[in-house]
This record gives sequence, structure tokens and C-alpha cells, in this order.
Amino acid sequence: SIPIAKQLASIKALGKGSDLEKAFATAALVYNNSADPEGKLSKAETKSLLQTQFWGFIQGQENKPKYQEIISALDEESENKIDFEDFMILLVSLTLMSDLLQEIKNVKTTK
Repeated sequence: SIPIAKQLASIKALGKGSDLEKAFATAALVYNNSADPEGKLSKAETKSLLQTQFWGFIQGQENKPKYQEIISALDEESENKIDFEDFMILLVSLTLMSDLLQEIKNVKTTK
């Protein structure tokens, strides 16, 4: 498979894109690389993708009720698949409860 950075570089519209645009494009590419031909992920695939690609944000969250609620919903045996919109909502939800978010907020932005 082609590395994400190379895929990102191939998108002409992002040549002069902002950091935020590139961040969202990266999330879309990571999702698309794992999605089925219909553009969806099974709940098991979603959980696996989060564990491999979003570990820094979910690490240490295991005992939080909201995290357990999200993960247990992914563990349910169901035919329901996750589309990109639901995946992004999931990422935002996990980011908002993450300990890493506080660390990001504390990053110095001036010299």
C-alpha cells in the first residue's frame, strides 16, 4: 500500500493547504485506506483502527465511563457499519475526553 504521506502529497489541492486541511485530509485517507468498497468500516475494524492510529488519544481513557460507552458500542455484535461522518464524530469525542488534549492545550505557541 502507498504511504499516507505520499497519498497526501498527490492531492494537488493540498499543495498549499493549511495544517488543518492536511490534518483532515490525513484522517480521511487513513479512513479510506481501511474502509470497504462502500466506504464503510465494521465496528471491529473501527476499534482496531483507533487502537493502531489513535493510541495517543485513547491511552489512559479505559476507566472513563464515556470511553467505555463508546468502545462497548463498537464491541456489540451488529451489522451496522461506521461511515466517515460517524468516524469523525468518534474521533472528536475521543479527542475531547483525552488527557493528551490538555497537553496539547499547554503547548507553548510563542518563544
